[in-house]
Amino acid sequence: MSVTAISSRQESISLDEFRHGMRRLTAGVSLVTTEFQGEKLGLIATSVSSLAAEPPSLLVCVNRSASSHDAFIKAGHFAVNVLREQHDDLCAQFSQSSRREERFQNGAWQTLNTGAPVLADALVSFDCQLEKVVEWNTHSVLLARIVGIALPGEASEPMIYFNSGFHSLG
Repeated sequence: MSVTAISSRQESISLDEFRHGMRRLTAGVSLVTTEFQGEKLGLIATSVSSLAAEPPSLLVCVNRSASSHDAFIKAGHFAVNVLREQHDDLCAQFSQSSRREERFQNGAWQTLNTGAPVLADALVSFDCQLEKVVEWNTHSVLLARIVGIALPGEASEPMIYFNSGFHSLG
């Protein structure tokens, strides 16, 4: 198998090249939620990653243009709900601004330690305390300590993001 280099430049690649390449990177799909000043907020994220085991922590990348960006930072806490393949409608509700009023109307919601909304049937939910924010161009990288976890049911049927769409492994 031969590998073709798309770009040999030493400066940054173009936005189109980046997007084309990233379509090939499979990622889990998470619904990141918080509660700020009595309002529940959430967004779909595929840029979620384990950061360290000691202390248990993760990072979440949030676009600074997201309507809930500032509330996530001001709240100082959030939950990362890893979605299952059956959560496709919930995913659509949180990724389409036209369906904003439907958010949190479907699904069973609970809280753990921080008060952030946790989806009861998520593959796993991490309850997080925000520790640090790193600004990186269009995004904020939220570094958080995990202060609670919910592991409902079996570890099966994750929703994944690949080639500009949401899919199941099956």
